[in-house]
Amino acid sequence: MDWQLELVMAMRALLAAFLGGLVGAERERHGQDAGIRTYGAVSLGACVFGLVSMHALGAGGIDTRIAAQVVTGVGFLGAGVIMREHGKTTGLTTAATVWATAATGLAIAFGMYLLGTLTATIIFFLLASHHLPGWKMLSSNSHVATSSAHQEHRDKEE
Repeated sequence: MDWQLELVMAMRALLAAFLGGLVGAERERHGQDAGIRTYGAVSLGACVFGLVSMHALGAGGIDTRIAAQVVTGVGFLGAGVIMREHGKTTGLTTAATVWATAATGLAIAFGMYLLGTLTATIIFFLLASHHLPGWKMLSSNSHVATSSAHQEHRDKEE
């Protein structure tokens, strides 16, 4: 057993879980079902699968089959949070960001600390941007809602 290697792997797993949890904190703060625990677990799991993938092959190269299956598996997990009800689709952002958070974990697993940190930061700011002043003016969804409200108002006036 190589304790130095195990320590590096443990640090990667901790960083991946922390970064995923950071992204999840923003979701949880705004009352979404998937929060710190979900995002942290996805990032951690992706990281550990990546580490296992690297370690199983040894120092001679990197086996990407496990990493590729993480992409597929997390995509399936994300599909489970997408719902369609009364002509409205919900959960797309959660699904997309859970999937992207898995990429954070894989990046950390493969020793790409800057890329993993940058990915988590971008995801966090993408999620947080929804709550910025003026966001509704940019959002196509609010434009549709505003157009519908204006049409209803015009219909009442006639």
